[in-house]
Amino acid sequence: MEVHQHSAEPWRVTLVNTGDASMTGGRIKRIQSHIGGETFCLTYGDGVSDVNIRELIEFHRQQKTFATLTAVQLPGRFGVFTLEKERASISSFSEKPKGDGAWINGGFFVLEPQIFDYIDGDQTVWELEPMEHLARDQQLSAFRHPGFWRPMDTLRDKIVLEEMWAQNEAPWKIWDAQNKQ
Repeated sequence: MEVHQHSAEPWRVTLVNTGDASMTGGRIKRIQSHIGGETFCLTYGDGVSDVNIRELIEFHRQQKTFATLTAVQLPGRFGVFTLEKERASISSFSEKPKGDGAWINGGFFVLEPQIFDYIDGDQTVWELEPMEHLARDQQLSAFRHPGFWRPMDTLRDKIVLEEMWAQNEAPWKIWDAQNKQ
């Protein structure tokens, strides 16, 4: 372990080996004994965002549900336009709009220990039965985050995020070791 900064929040970090064969739900189930009766935060770790975690937690508490996910909108990748039906003319054009308006799971959660009852074991996929059943039971809330969110699922995503970092245009960058900001 390498400590980068000696003054820090009073966080408790526990690393749990969940095994190579565990699905997402199984991995969550394996941390149950470390959670106890506390509300906890969970992230997939493959995306970056400027989501305000304090606001997310407060929203979760207000909803009084077992689970809250952060809802985000996909960033636009392409220019879009409106094509007139009768003619081949374009009546409007917008370069890389926010997306199609659909909300997706941004991968930042606040959860109550009751969610463990929705997970059977290692082969459970969190995004399928557990989340579907939480929604059915009205125990899944969505915190709408209109701000910055990007996945890092592909090489292209990685390159774009690294360019943002290098150009000092990364909204998630809150501390710079060289400038001590």
